[in-house]
Amino acid sequence: MSQRISKENYYLDIAQTVAERSTCIRRKFGSIIVKNDVILSTGYNGAPRGRKNCNDLGTCVRNELHIPRGERYELCRSVHSEANAIINASREQMLGATLYMACLNPADDSLYAGTCNCAMCKRLILNAGIEKVLIRDTPTEYRTILVRDWIQDDDSLTGQFGY
Repeated sequence: MSQRISKENYYLDIAQTVAERSTCIRRKFGSIIVKNDVILSTGYNGAPRGRKNCNDLGTCVRNELHIPRGERYELCRSVHSEANAIINASREQMLGATLYMACLNPADDSLYAGTCNCAMCKRLILNAGIEKVLIRDTPTEYRTILVRDWIQDDDSLTGQFGY
């Protein structure tokens, strides 16, 4: 008899599948927002609707300029997966919800462990009223982040950047 998958890994599996739609050639992210066991919205990182994606262009400006992760997002063509998921749901629905996120390496769609939300997405998640973020590291392991901790641990004051 096989063991039933946990709800957390069930939703992280879905976020990982959403990441496969990403059009970024640097990192592929997928996010879903869930409340009361109902998926409210999904999002993956890619260029705004109607614009050419990096995978269509075959290039990434941030890669060409050797910009480290977490820096100079104004040069990036993509809207982040968390932002796209938040855009697609109403704030009333998101209050107290959980955001599940997975990141893949574009070269082989393997999981990219140790990622986190960037400073801009943290602000969006805070203002959306999302309560928790779960980030996948392996097929069965993940980290749970309480969004309220970002209020006390305000990384925008430390100068530490990255995702």
